[in-house]
Amino acid sequence: MKISMKHAAKRCKKALGLLGAMAITGCGAQANPVPGAQAEAQTSDTVGIESNAGPLVLGATTRFFVPPPDPGAVQQIVSLFEQRDLKDAFKLLELVGQGQAVWFNGGTPDAVRKSVKQTVREASSDRRVPILVAYDLPFRDCAQYSSGGAADTASYEAWIDGFAAGIGKGTAVVILEPDGLGIIPYNTTIYGAADWCKPTVTDALGNVTPAPGADPADRYAQLAYALVSLANKAPNARVYVDGTHSAWLGVGEAAYRINHLTTTASQTALTEGVPFDPQSVGFFLNVSNYQPTDQSTQFGTWVSDCITAATAGASWAAGHFDWCPSQYDPALDYAVDYSAAYEATVTASLQNMMGGAAATTHFLIDTGRNGQGPENTAPYAAAPYNQPASVISALQGGDWCNAAGAGVGLRPSASTGVPLVDAYVWVKTPGQSDGSCDIAGGARGWDYSQYDPWGITGDAQNHFDPLWGAVDPAAGAWFPAQALQLAQNASPPLGF
Repeated sequence: MKISMKHAAKRCKKALGLLGAMAITGCGAQANPVPGAQAEAQTSDTVGIESNAGPLVLGATTRFFVPPPDPGAVQQIVSLFEQRDLKDAFKLLELVGQGQAVWFNGGTPDAVRKSVKQTVREASSDRRVPILVAYDLPFRDCAQYSSGGAADTASYEAWIDGFAAGIGKGTAVVILEPDGLGIIPYNTTIYGAADWCKPTVTDALGNVTPAPGADPADRYAQLAYALVSLANKAPNARVYVDGTHSAWLGVGEAAYRINHLTTTASQTALTEGVPFDPQSVGFFLNVSNYQPTDQSTQFGTWVSDCITAATAGASWAAGHFDWCPSQYDPALDYAVDYSAAYEATVTASLQNMMGGAAATTHFLIDTGRNGQGPENTAPYAAAPYNQPASVISALQGGDWCNAAGAGVGLRPSASTGVPLVDAYVWVKTPGQSDGSCDIAGGARGWDYSQYDPWGITGDAQNHFDPLWGAVDPAAGAWFPAQALQLAQNASPPLGF
């Protein structure tokens, strides 16, 4: 579709609300900047969190806060306009103009309090609800691309107190610690399997031992403290905890971890004399991942069903999260299965365990990068790539990391049509890198003897991403190629 320069100039002027005080050259007209503006006519939108039967849920008319765009996005959009690539420029403008989360991943307690308070204030002035990500747990991401976090439990508690105080009486959605329940140091599953995350330290004598504080009890205590602090200091926040995604933890394991956390928080609140309703806590799915929305919806529904089955269902099912069937089909050697026939079998089994009780635990789905579903690695086995099975397996294992061919999915909305799904949200900022996805970090595999049009040799092969033909930006940095692809492959489409 051709875009007239007159029409493009008009849209460029409107875009200045998103791009702050920048005047976009190359639009065919120079517009006067509007400092501090956020987007077009927002004042007629209603926002808020309203009460339903049971836990608090987001009202269908809720509009989510649009934070200022990443500086890298601004530069890319300006460049596209200068190149007269209006179609892609407007796609990216629409992408950054959606309600998205704001991440808080460190700093002093006072610094995070001020930053959160400022964001909540800006969102309130726009009559929108901010999505705030608390991301500072000790041993965060277990030494992977987003590693870091508070030094110890005391530091984390002080930090999360500052985060909660910044929200205060304001309204907000809180995404509490992505991967916080998916990656637990030295954890053992309900089926007796040891998880992979095992942080260590080396003493002066060269002895390697488990890192102090790296254990499940500390992790649950830290998250429980966070829930109680938020309930006490930010009573109007709607908090969601980590439920991983539809191809990660099994249904029973995810349900157990969520329930164990809220139970621990209830005990913590009782000890501290702080009111806390475990039913007010939901969970989030698919943050920073690419799993399809329909599968995420089914998985989340099963997790909610399992929580009910093991805590308020048939008497014979009490406590038996391990009896909940999951997305891993035994008939397919425990491969992920979301076929209609298998879904019906899992649903019927869970309903039997529930004994007539209703599921009540609500959830959110991150749709910011799942418009095309998970990465398809099969083509790399064929010409011209000719990658061996071991490489394909490695690529599948790293399909969470800057997946090629992805697109943004459903727009952020609290009107989902699914009773347990409170909203579709964009938590991971579309366009920001997952990290330097490469062989050295374990997220890629590649046989350069089979395909190497880039001429990469030596150690450089370990730090190169063959799926993008480049060295990926660090985690959180703007990734222009990925951002453009997410916009171009959006489903539903972006632009006009």
